[in-house]
Parts: sequence; C-alpha cells; structure tokens
Amino acid sequence: MTDFDKELDCSGLNCPMPILKTKKMIDTMNPGEILRMISTDPGSCSDVNAWANRTGNELLSTSEDGGNFIFLLKKKG
Repeated sequence: MTDFDKELDCSGLNCPMPILKTKKMIDTMNPGEILRMISTDPGSCSDVNAWANRTGNELLSTSEDGGNFIFLLKKKG
C-alpha cells in the first residue's frame, strides 16, 4: 500500500466533477505530495489518465475495488 498525503472521495459524482475536484485539491498541495482519489464513475479511468498527461501530474496507480476506482496521483514539481 502506497502512502498518500490527502484523500478525495468523489463517489457518486459523474464527469466532469471528479476531475474538477481533483484539480482543485491538487492545486492546494505541495509538489511531490500524493493524492488518493476515489470515484464510482467508470469514465474516470480515461479522464484521470488524460488529465494527468495534460497537466504533467503523475498517475502512480489505478485500481478497482468493488465498483470504486482508486487513483494515486503525484503532484508535479
């Protein structure tokens, strides 16, 4: 299990809310910190990957647990 600095639960939210909330949270974090984001929207998988590529933040891992999609994102810098 990877350690993380902050957690964001976006369960029940549909696109684009998980990405918007992720961006808002990442903006408050220090470079190198890790955010664990949880989403129930299957579209988040491609959305988070595309967002990370576009912004330069690093998607460390993606996993699924009982309908929850769990992402670990490292803030760039």
